[in-house]
Amino acid sequence: MHRIVIVGGGAGGLELATRLGDRYGSRKGKPGKLSVTLIDKNRTHIWKPKLHEIAAGSMDLGDHEVDYIAQAHWHHFTYRIGEMIGLDRERKEVIVAPYRDHLGTEITPQRSIPYDILVMSIGSLSNDFATPGVEEYALRLESQDDAKNFHHQMLNAIIRAQAQSNPLSPDQLHVAIIGAGATGVELAAELHRTTREVVSYGLDRVDPNKDLKVSVIEAAPRILPALPARLSTATEALLQKMGVEVITNKKVARVFPKEVQFSDNTSLPAELIVWAAGVKAPDFLKDIGGLETNRINQLVVLPTLQTTRDPDIFAMGDCAACPWPEANEGQGGFVPPRAQAAHQQASHLFKQIQLRLENKPLKPYHYRDFGSLVSLGKYSTVGNMMGGLIGGSLMIEGVFAKLMYLSLYKMHELALHGWAKVSLDTLARMITRRTEPHVKLH
Repeated sequence: MHRIVIVGGGAGGLELATRLGDRYGSRKGKPGKLSVTLIDKNRTHIWKPKLHEIAAGSMDLGDHEVDYIAQAHWHHFTYRIGEMIGLDRERKEVIVAPYRDHLGTEITPQRSIPYDILVMSIGSLSNDFATPGVEEYALRLESQDDAKNFHHQMLNAIIRAQAQSNPLSPDQLHVAIIGAGATGVELAAELHRTTREVVSYGLDRVDPNKDLKVSVIEAAPRILPALPARLSTATEALLQKMGVEVITNKKVARVFPKEVQFSDNTSLPAELIVWAAGVKAPDFLKDIGGLETNRINQLVVLPTLQTTRDPDIFAMGDCAACPWPEANEGQGGFVPPRAQAAHQQASHLFKQIQLRLENKPLKPYHYRDFGSLVSLGKYSTVGNMMGGLIGGSLMIEGVFAKLMYLSLYKMHELALHGWAKVSLDTLARMITRRTEPHVKLH
């Protein structure tokens, strides 16, 4: 029986494990064609593009997280908790660190998990470019814990302001978001709404129009620099209409406690500072097991998604530097770190593993760019539809863009659960939303 090990239970990794388990896994005492093992350091999965909603409090994590143990049981694969810390290519083993609880008690020891085919799907982290103070004083949105931590700090800041008798200091109730890509812009829009929702629940000493402030900071000349200029302009106008401060052409030189300092020696006071700029793969991937990596720690892969130095190791998603020959008007580039890419690559790798089992040649992966969408909460959604979807490029805004944005998440849910469960879960959320606060208050 072939042993398939998938490291990372993000969008691509969990979809691939689910599909392989459904097709080849053991069930009801009958052995399957494959032994599929998923390794992740978390107990539950959440779709990463939803983290800003958890942070802002507009989405309850408990309604959307997927329990790895249950998913593995229902879809006939094995889940092992722990963080990958090493790779022994000669012995074909993944080394997993001991897993400890919040008190430091060891739950599982360090162990090695053997593989015949290894799939790396570890995702990405924000890149602070060694900016002083970011590690110590800035919050990030890289995981569920990060999102929950930000939400708790935001709520505490509002409650603190409500309880104090003296005037607010310049930094109080001010959130500074460094990086105006999709994550930064989406978080700013959601925060504008949810902070006002929180205040509306009897916190009458906080003036939402005067006291609550959100700033988005971008070093480039415009926000959403990866999207067409027209969309950037439209988004900036919407943010400013909400009251979000948009700061462009400002490079952050240093982060202090409750202060952002720029390279021109000006500064911005802020009680909560979020770093949402730049992307890189985790540092431990750098040259791991002698595999080829690039300057941001991504594993360099061939068009087949095999790593350049080991045909038995594949990589996908944000941790893979996958060639995209059609990018930049045919000049070439790499597949961008987007959820749609991870979804496509999971489907492609499912077919690749089928070909390996049948001893047939592997096929190259071709990225299909369907465009980008940025949600501004209940206010609007903007984006562009491209490529094979419409045969060109089309700027979209408003209700249609919102529906397209929601459909991306539904595609992910369908890949994990199927129509029946997704339909029931969606109906349940619609019902409970009518009986609960529209913002998470704890």
